[in-house]
This record gives sequence, C-alpha cells and structure tokens, in this order.
Amino acid sequence: MKKGLLLLVAVAFVFGLKAQEVNDEYKSIGSTILERVKDEKLSIGGYGEIHYNQQVSGQTRYNGKMDVHRMVMFFGYQFNDKTSFVTELEFEHVKEVYVEQAFLNYNVRPNTALRAGLMLIPMGIVNEYHEPTTYNGVERPSLDKYIVPTTWREIGFGINGRLANAPLKYQMYIMNGFNGFDGSTKLRGKDGLRKGRQKGAESTFTSPSLSAKVDYYGIKGLNIGLSGYFGKTQSSAFNGLDKDDDLAENYADSTRIGVSMIGLDLRYKFDALRLKGQYIHSFLSNTDEYNNVADGADLGEQMMGYYIEAGYDLLHGKEQALIPFVRYENYNTQHKMASGYTANKAYDRQDLFVGLSYHLAKGAVVKFDYQNSKDGDDVKTHFLNFGVGVWF
Repeated sequence: MKKGLLLLVAVAFVFGLKAQEVNDEYKSIGSTILERVKDEKLSIGGYGEIHYNQQVSGQTRYNGKMDVHRMVMFFGYQFNDKTSFVTELEFEHVKEVYVEQAFLNYNVRPNTALRAGLMLIPMGIVNEYHEPTTYNGVERPSLDKYIVPTTWREIGFGINGRLANAPLKYQMYIMNGFNGFDGSTKLRGKDGLRKGRQKGAESTFTSPSLSAKVDYYGIKGLNIGLSGYFGKTQSSAFNGLDKDDDLAENYADSTRIGVSMIGLDLRYKFDALRLKGQYIHSFLSNTDEYNNVADGADLGEQMMGYYIEAGYDLLHGKEQALIPFVRYENYNTQHKMASGYTANKAYDRQDLFVGLSYHLAKGAVVKFDYQNSKDGDDVKTHFLNFGVGVWF
C-alpha cells in the first residue's frame, strides 16, 4: 500500500520537474467565497448533486434509489478590507438541514488570516474540496466516509495563510472534538468516528483538539498535503461531576478516547493526465475501557485507508472535459483491535471504481461509474451509479 502511494508521489514529482512555474490552482469553497467578496461585497453561490444508485446482481433483483443528495447555498459578506464572513447552508435528502460552515475571517496580513466559527477540518482532500465538479465518481470516495467522516466540521478558531518566500500553505485550528458519549457510547467499528461528529449543533465541550495542515504547491499542477488531528473525544459524563469523586472520575475517563489522525494526500495534473492519492491513518487510545462501557461496543485501536486514482481528459484544451477514470480504495475501520478483541473482517473493505465524468461546462458535470466492492469475508457487491452535479 505505502509503496503504491509513494510511487504515485514519485511519478508526479518526476513529471512536475518539467514545469518550473509555481501554481496554486486548488482552492476550497471558503477561499473561493473570500476571493469573490473582495469585488462583490456580498457573494451568493451554491452546489448540488442528484444521484441514482442501482445495486446489480446476477441472481437477485434490487430496486434503485434516486435522491436529491444535497443542495447547498453559500454566502459571503465583506465588512471591510480585513473582515469577512462565510457560511454554507446544506439541505440533504430534501428533508435534512445543516450549517456546513459559518466563520468570521480577519486578515491580519495580506497572506495571513485568523478565523473563528464553524469550520471544516483540513484532513485529506474531499473534506475541504467536496463540490461535485471537483472529484470523479458519483459518490464521494468511500475512504472519505468511513475513515475521514466527511463532511467533518466543528467549532473553533485558528490561523491560516501562505508563506511569502516558499510555496507552502498552512492551517492550524483549536477546535471542538467528537462527542463519543452522550449517555451511551456513539463510536463503533462499522463506521469509526462518523457518529461522533457534532456539526456545531449544541456541541458538548470537554477539552480542545488540534487540527493542522500544510500544503506544498511549488511544482505546476502538483499539490501535496500533510494533515494532522489530535485530541480527545467529548463526553457528557463530565458534566456536573464532583471532582473529589474518584469513582465517577474514572468512569468519565473511560467514556473518552484519544484520537490521533494523520493524512497524506496528492493531486497532480499534467496536460490531460489527472492523478490523485490519499492515505489516512488513525490511532485511537483507551478503546478497551471505552468498549467496556457498553456491551457489544467494538471500536478499533487503529483505522487505516488509502486510495489511488488516475484519469485522463479526452477533451484536453477544450471548454468541456471528458474524463474516464479508475480508482482503487482500501480501508479498514478495525485495522487493529485492543487485546482480547477480534477484528470483524467485514470492516476490511476494498472498492474498485471505473467511470466517466463529462463536464458540460465549468461548474456542470454528468457522471457515471461502476463500483465493485469486496470485504474481508469475500462478500462482493456491485453498483451502477449515475449523477449530475453543479457548482456556481
């Protein structure tokens, strides 16, 4: 696995040596909105995607599922040359409403800004760059659901910017963490940390977490990111706790886990060639005590996943783009278990995607892919996925 990702980095680096121009072409939705409000004062935009998913089998018939998966409106407002506000409002499956981002941005210097509010965790690629025109495949990569719980956002504050004399961008935030216990344990082997996302909705706060990322963009078309997230989960068991009650204190401690997540990601464009790769590894501490809080709890000590993707734009140089692609993913939410626990092979999964993205115009895409999935028990599933997406 590591050899494959290192090979991808090496190939991109070798090709990229031919291009000496520094080029930072990858911008998150927050950065995009902040650039717009410099000229427009008030900026309005959005993105959305509609999907059709069909499981297929030679022996069994399945109904398809059609879904307005998400429609998102975003707004930005500039109060003065230094102070701006960004927010995203998301409607999922027609019936669920979320605030995806809501932060105040203050430019202390031309290339340095302070931020506070509800922000995306800078981990991997898709958690920050998740508009449907920015990635191949109808659904977001499986890794960015089970290992990185996209869309992952929490409340906090911090700093971001770029170095003046080097092609490096940086982000560092102190943030609220996952809620691992609200009277019962919330984290599990099936989907790891996903159920612990608080999303800024009356979030429980016990202790802060640190989120940071550095991006290198010194070779034209190449972006390499290194991410880190470190902290402990939050727990309602500490609320109203008598500090002199050692028994209660020990119980509250058992309802929390330590989270250390590291990530390496790569995006590379060379003429018509498109390459992507991502590797995420999470180390969780205190899982033995945490699992003992509830019968049947099965959170792992480590979670790991990676993917490698290649695409080629058949209409390179044209206004439209037609990109066939292939992506291989391997991810395991029980990569390692505490002593005495046995990993569930069904949580060791592999996905192979083969598909096509047809960009009708900048900001409008039609997608198709075939998904072949297999778990550690050799249970296989097959899906045909179709979708349309917009970003404006």
